Amino acid sequence: MVSEEGSATLDRCFEKMKMEGIVISEWKDIPVELLMKILNLVDDRTVIIASGVCSGWRDAISFGLTRLSLSWCKKNLNSLVLSLAPKLVKLQTLVLRQDNPQLEDNAVEAIANHCHELQDLDLSKSLKLTDHSLYSLARGCTNLTKLNLSGCTSFSDTALAYLTRFCRKLKVLNLCGCVEAVSDNALQAIGENCNEMQSLNLGWCENISDDGVMSLAYGCPDLRTLDLCGCVLITDESVVALANKCVHLRSLGLYYCRNITDRAMYSLAQSGVKNKHEMWRSVKKGKFDEEGLRSLNISQCTYLTPSAVQAVCDTFPALHTCSGRHSLVMSGCLNLTSVHCACILQAHRTHTALPHPAH
Repeated sequence: MVSEEGSATLDRCFEKMKMEGIVISEWKDIPVELLMKILNLVDDRTVIIASGVCSGWRDAISFGLTRLSLSWCKKNLNSLVLSLAPKLVKLQTLVLRQDNPQLEDNAVEAIANHCHELQDLDLSKSLKLTDHSLYSLARGCTNLTKLNLSGCTSFSDTALAYLTRFCRKLKVLNLCGCVEAVSDNALQAIGENCNEMQSLNLGWCENISDDGVMSLAYGCPDLRTLDLCGCVLITDESVVALANKCVHLRSLGLYYCRNITDRAMYSLAQSGVKNKHEMWRSVKKGKFDEEGLRSLNISQCTYLTPSAVQAVCDTFPALHTCSGRHSLVMSGCLNLTSVHCACILQAHRTHTALPHPAH
């Protein structure tokens, strides 16, 4: 289905063709350039249907389509991927997220065999996939920069480590819930092989310890986003390493990491102060890039005290506790009710400074 804006775009294209004397008598006569414009305006289901109109359209789609989502497919997804993969050799983004797990290893192998330019792949909730899929991706999709494997519970840490040896361009990796795949050994492999990593979700991977997280901190200094929620074994050592080595860190999730204490918070605050000095030096040189934490989740970290958390909040003004802007999340920490961001403190000062009406 084409939107009103898309329909208007098509009308302009057809009008221009008329002016140039181009006559379309059959579907196959539509120029490739116009066909690709049309396909950019319709949903992915329509694109798949269009690929079966004629050989010309099929070839055009094969060499022109760079992004595709098949999440709408509720039945026979595996067969559809097997039939499409050989045609989509220029594909760069492929979304195969599923609510009803259908995808199997042979489909991922077909993707790896034909879609060598793939950069962004979403396989989340693919419960049927095994290590064979990761080995296939390692061999055929070495240009991957973004990979979502969240909810894929059958991968081993050996296969994940193997993948990182070949997919060294990875910058965004979602491993939430991949309990068997995410071990300290796997994190060490990521730290050694994926030095460009910027965003990593390790939520509920409860087997990892400080050793694994420290390997990440030392090997992936460009980390911007790290989710460690539910990683119950980690301690302050992990946060200290991240604070010292990952100076670009902007989002950190520590939900339910109950071994975290004030030492971790003070290390974040101290690193923030140090980085601000570096930032000012960059400003003087004509460079500016706003750094520092913008999101921090310490819910259920019950050992923390108000003074330590307030120090972090004071260091990073982008952390908010005020209504509608909760970027510092502290639910379940009843002893932290006195921690407030600069907005609330400023509002309080303004209120107390206002003259009271005469009675």
